[in-house]
Amino acid sequence: MDPPRTSLSSDHYERLDARLAAWDRTLARRYPGDDGTRQPVHTVYVPADRYHAGTPAEWGTQAHKLLTEHAPDAATLAGIVGIPVDLATQVLPRVAAKLAGEPIEDLRIDFEDGYGPHPDGEEDAAAVAAADAVAAGDPPPYIGIRFKSMEATTRRRGIRTLDLFLTRLAAAGPLPDGLVVTLPKVTDVAQVEAFVDVCAGWERANGLPAGRLRFEIQVETPQTILAADGTAAVARMLHAGGGRVSGLHYGTFDYSAACGVSAAYQSMEHPAADHAKAVMQVAAAGTGVRISDGSTNVLPVGDAAAVRAAWQLHARLVRRSLERAFYQGWDMHPGHLVTRYATTYAFYREGFPAAADRLRAYLGSAASGVLDEPATAQAMAALLVRGLHSGALDEAEVADRTGVDRAVLDGFYRRRVG
Repeated sequence: MDPPRTSLSSDHYERLDARLAAWDRTLARRYPGDDGTRQPVHTVYVPADRYHAGTPAEWGTQAHKLLTEHAPDAATLAGIVGIPVDLATQVLPRVAAKLAGEPIEDLRIDFEDGYGPHPDGEEDAAAVAAADAVAAGDPPPYIGIRFKSMEATTRRRGIRTLDLFLTRLAAAGPLPDGLVVTLPKVTDVAQVEAFVDVCAGWERANGLPAGRLRFEIQVETPQTILAADGTAAVARMLHAGGGRVSGLHYGTFDYSAACGVSAAYQSMEHPAADHAKAVMQVAAAGTGVRISDGSTNVLPVGDAAAVRAAWQLHARLVRRSLERAFYQGWDMHPGHLVTRYATTYAFYREGFPAAADRLRAYLGSAASGVLDEPATAQAMAALLVRGLHSGALDEAEVADRTGVDRAVLDGFYRRRVG
């Protein structure tokens, strides 16, 4: 049988490949996709003058005390988080175990707004003490500092604090694998480019490989979202990082205030916040840079009614973020750990059965009642992998329900769709 007739010669294909080869390389470099490593579900900020090696354990103890006092059983927790009692029965022991074993996943020792202005000698000493505490203790999987911004009035102080902290930490041994630092109040791509140069200089001075230091950009100013020329500055910023940018973190209150939102209405769910986060999300898509929502300033303190109200608000905001694909957020008080983990675990356990069954049907080419595309199947694998990373799901139950082992699941999650 003769092959079907075509109109384009092989030369056309060769010219096509040659024409797009440069863009193919650029696309692979700029948009490598998620690397499949664990993303923490939150970042805890602790003022530098309150941080010590035992801080994570103390937060876990305080959170567990609040849990046992105000949500001692599944029915009570269900009412607070807004989930069925049978789901809360699955979640409650996982939350208790998390608070005992790994209460904080990502911790930032704050030398910026949470610390405020101090005499230079005091801040120098605090930077050294923070490094000593990290080196001496058992830090969370991810840890680092937030230093003062690259604006003219705080630039030198911020970089000196960072240098002191890193140099002291490096002198104690290898830098932690999960080390990440926070660049706050960014207003122009030039600040990101300048900070990349700072990182490179510090690496050379300490004999470390290029790219060892990574940082997250804190989106706290309108200029980070929209530049004076009308472009999305945040997209340029993360690419200007040269592979060093690990995350974009939304700063609820600084950003809202800069947009003129009055204090009573500053919130993670204000339209100004949703706009900024939507731009962040599109800018980061496919780059491997993670995005994080902000925080609430309503703390679970006071009498039982006040604690319950604060927890209900926090749980609703965490769930809202998760549904909008912001899988990380800020926590500002030990009590927030309770609703952070309870809501996160409920989200993944609630979505687990349908995602696992649909993925199994897709991989087995079986009829599932839904016509899924490769990108959707990848999203289902992502939900399962994130659930495993968070501790909401167990490998045995996921393997049993999907019919594939973890390696297959990870590979499917990381593969590029296109």
